[in-house]
Amino acid sequence: MAEQIANPPPGRAALAVRCRDVVESEWFGVTVFALVLANAAVLGVETYDGITARWHGSLKLVEHCFLAVFTAEVVLRAFAHADRPRDFLRDPWNLFDLAVVTLAYLPFARENATVLRLLRLARVVRAARFLPQLRIIIVAVGKSLPGTLSFLLVGTMLLYVYAMTGWVFFADADPEHYGSIGRAALSLFLLITLDGIGDAVHGGLQISRWSLLYYASYVLIGSFVLVNLLIGVVISSLEEARQLEHEREHEHEHEASQQTADGNGEPSCDLRERIATARRALDELEEGLALVGARSAGPEAVIAAAVPPAEPASSGARPAGSPAPT
Repeated sequence: MAEQIANPPPGRAALAVRCRDVVESEWFGVTVFALVLANAAVLGVETYDGITARWHGSLKLVEHCFLAVFTAEVVLRAFAHADRPRDFLRDPWNLFDLAVVTLAYLPFARENATVLRLLRLARVVRAARFLPQLRIIIVAVGKSLPGTLSFLLVGTMLLYVYAMTGWVFFADADPEHYGSIGRAALSLFLLITLDGIGDAVHGGLQISRWSLLYYASYVLIGSFVLVNLLIGVVISSLEEARQLEHEREHEHEHEASQQTADGNGEPSCDLRERIATARRALDELEEGLALVGARSAGPEAVIAAAVPPAEPASSGARPAGSPAPT
């Protein structure tokens, strides 16, 4: 089974190479990107009741054509990985495209107009697949989710503590904003954007001079420290996503160079290095086995194994100790 996966049948490998040439071509990406934008335009046109009522049949036919083209695209991308199917499933964009197209064929999606519209709207997001910078941003957003959750946890704790403090000190004097924990939390949440902070401070000073310390500490921690911390998490995730995109491009270039070398009938650099390393290991193994056998035979055999044999004397030379010719 492992050999079949590592060495796919020739027909499957040839099909994968042909489909891969089409999928990785520039015209294919431009065409699919244009179709995604055209689908988005059709979705926008359908929001006008007059156009929908007049051209309902034509718009429905156009929608079926879009679905057929996107289905053919996903199938073509799957065939491009016929020699290595697991690589197709490892790409998150391939899984997203497959899910969007597959769900459109399910009965519950066709019966529910709202779900069908959302699925059609998800196709517009596929435009990010063909824009590297936008793809990096989307990946960065996904990478920043763990840090964002930690930020939300810390922000919720801070908001709860200050809301309880505000309820204790300002509930009687300002019940509209601090009459309950919910109103106090909502008022403080709006103050994170510094919108209305002047009116809040002015009203707090009429209650107590200590309210200035309350609002100043909250603005310093909530608006400056936490927001800058969130920006730092997003920037760090953006750098990581950009690095992953560069590594992905290098992998594609390396695979293309290996395929070119294999197609020309010449082994790749890595294959040549592995062959040379294997040959050196075999030579060292033979020398070691020869020395071990010589040691077991005696010291003279060791010397004979270590010293290369002398070249045989030529036919015209006279051996030592032999009588001279008459």
